[in-house]
Order: sequence, then C-alpha cells, then structure tokens
Amino acid sequence: MSDISSAFRAALGLISGADPAVLGIVLLSLKVSLSAVGIAALVGLPLGAALAVGRFPGRRAVIVACNALMGLPPVVAGLLVYIALSRSGPLGHWGLLFTPAAMVVAQVVLITPILAALSRQVLEGYWEEYAEQLASFGAGPWRAVPTLLWDGRFALLTVLLAGFGRASAEVGAVMIVGGNIEGFSRVMTTAIALETSKGDLPLALALGMVLMAIVLAVNAAAQFLRERPGA
Repeated sequence: MSDISSAFRAALGLISGADPAVLGIVLLSLKVSLSAVGIAALVGLPLGAALAVGRFPGRRAVIVACNALMGLPPVVAGLLVYIALSRSGPLGHWGLLFTPAAMVVAQVVLITPILAALSRQVLEGYWEEYAEQLASFGAGPWRAVPTLLWDGRFALLTVLLAGFGRASAEVGAVMIVGGNIEGFSRVMTTAIALETSKGDLPLALALGMVLMAIVLAVNAAAQFLRERPGA
C-alpha cells in the first residue's frame, strides 16, 4: 500500500511540476486527436447531412454501414491502416507508417463513421421538423443543409466531442501504426500501457490522471451543450 501511495504522490508531482516527458506525451496526444477529429468532421458531417436529407439509391446501405462501423474494433482499423501504409501497401510511398500522421489516419478511420452516424440522427430530426417550412421558402433538401447545420450546431458540437473522446481514448490502432516510439509517436494511452508493463507506475498514473481529466472535461462539455436552452 505504501508503494502505491508513493506512486500516486510521485504522479501528482510529475503533473504539478509540468514534467517535460508528461507534457510532451499529452501535447502529442491532443495534437493527434484534434487533427483526426477535424479531418473526420470534414468527411463525416457532410456525409451525415447527405444521409439525413437525401433520398438516393443505396442510402439505406450507407446508413447501415456507418452504424456498423461505429463498432469497428480498433485493432482491425489499425491493421487495415498498417497494410495500406506499409511499404508493400498502396500508400506505402508516402512513408507515413510509424509516424504521428499514421496515427491520425487510424483515428480518422475510426471516428468518421461515428460522426456520420450521429450527425445523421441529429440532422434528420431537424429536417423532419423544418422540412415544410423550408420548402415554403423554396429550399429543397440540399439547399436546406446549411440551415440545418446552423440550427443544429450545438447538437453537432456534442457529436464532435463524442468523436474526440473516442479518439483520445484509443490505444490499439495507434499502437499498431504509430509504433509507440519514445519522443516521437508515444501518446497517453500507449504510454500508459507501456509504462505499466515496465513497472513505472508514477508516469503511468500521471498520464492516466491527465487522460481522465480530459475525458471528464469532454463529457461535461457535451452534457452542458445538450442541456443548453435551445440546443
């Protein structure tokens, strides 16, 4: 018990002292996850909007695929990205494997279906509510998309926060494609797994505390936005 108490005290010391190793890992984690969410949003939100307002052949199949891919196992996503970015893969000439960029790609693969599926559900509700009113102004489904995106902006923020929470907690895929290289591609989740196996509990605990704080902050922000009047 005393060893565990000492590890917790040492972890708090690392955090309060802004330990360079902890700070570097946290900053890289945030950079990778925020980049992945931004890229996934550029794909997922328009796709969700198209599925919400559009009626086209194959729409139902795309919806089913997005819903199914929300549960895509991270290690499978990591394996697919690894194959694509390996030297013999179709994107191997980019030289991205075992870099932070590869980790971003893996997280984009994981969270794009989540953003698409959740944004479709949000915008479909807005479309059902405002369809007749928008039609009276001559706005068809596709012309109504910007209005729906604006009216649903707070709800879509919660969708983005959900995507960020998923990305920041990811370990399997980023370990496969990033290599968990110290000082280069080591993020909070992979570092926690490694340092725990090495017996470096203070560093693992410090990173775990920071990760939990980030996850709690994200969930608190999402809850606040959901309960916001007019959201």
